[in-house]
Amino acid sequence: MNHVERAVGAVVGSAVGDALGAPFEFGLPGVFSGRFPDTGHGGEMCGGGGWDAGEATDDTQMAVHLGASLLECGGLDPADVFARFRRWAAAGPKDIGLQTEDVLTNGEPWHRAAAAHFAVNPRAAGNGALMRATTSAVYFAGRGRQATMDAARRIAALTHGDRAAWEGTAVYHELLRAALGGADPLTALPGALEHVHPEHRERYATVLAPRWTPDQATEFNGAVWPCLASAVWALRTTSSYEGAVRAAVDLGGDTDTVAAVTGGLAGAVYGPEAIPARWTDPLHVPLPGAGDRVLRLPDLIDLAERLARPR
Repeated sequence: MNHVERAVGAVVGSAVGDALGAPFEFGLPGVFSGRFPDTGHGGEMCGGGGWDAGEATDDTQMAVHLGASLLECGGLDPADVFARFRRWAAAGPKDIGLQTEDVLTNGEPWHRAAAAHFAVNPRAAGNGALMRATTSAVYFAGRGRQATMDAARRIAALTHGDRAAWEGTAVYHELLRAALGGADPLTALPGALEHVHPEHRERYATVLAPRWTPDQATEFNGAVWPCLASAVWALRTTSSYEGAVRAAVDLGGDTDTVAAVTGGLAGAVYGPEAIPARWTDPLHVPLPGAGDRVLRLPDLIDLAERLARPR
């Protein structure tokens, strides 16, 4: 499996995880496996909670807008990314994180909006920057560890003023970079942690340790560190794309985002052929703020392939 195929697995895998988890958001642990106890029997892409079957949420919508900006601008243009996010927010998506919504609608310019929010909201380490990072991780993967982690921080800072959110997104970028190169992303954890800002390194080292489990989380998995840690746990404790994403959704809580992050990693590890067709067939991504286009599997494959091209 080559780099481009793994990139397709990551982008499609993240979107599938998002759509699979969306109907179970804020539910209790075990609800998914209680409803779908056996793998391979179908019906899991069920819709509900305001979502159609196979409909991706704000996680994937923002990831697509981010990827489009990187491609059309020939690299990271923070002002352009922020403008696209702002148009998306103004177009009335079905779901948008409270922090992200405040930052995108507070009237501040792109380089001050997140800081203005953080100044009055000191707990601002949500997973809203992590959830959209698969497309940027694919785009920057070929530039090495330092470049990909720095890009992750700059993009995360557009909507999240708390450095914890930057560092979690940077670690995800690095893990996905390793996976896209054919390595086990779990073996990249020590090197990634060495490059985490010292103020946040110990927290991430704790939750990303091999023996950590989601029941040890001290915060809701809507926060960036338990979200990333839960995705790494799901990848570590399973042996297939389907198994990893099922485990992520079955944790309950912020199921769409935990499964989107898990799906990005597992999709890169196992490849697009490992993602069940019964999940990709109904997959669709509405795009508020972009002429109300709706992307489907071929569109996501094309996006991933373009993001993965050498530069």
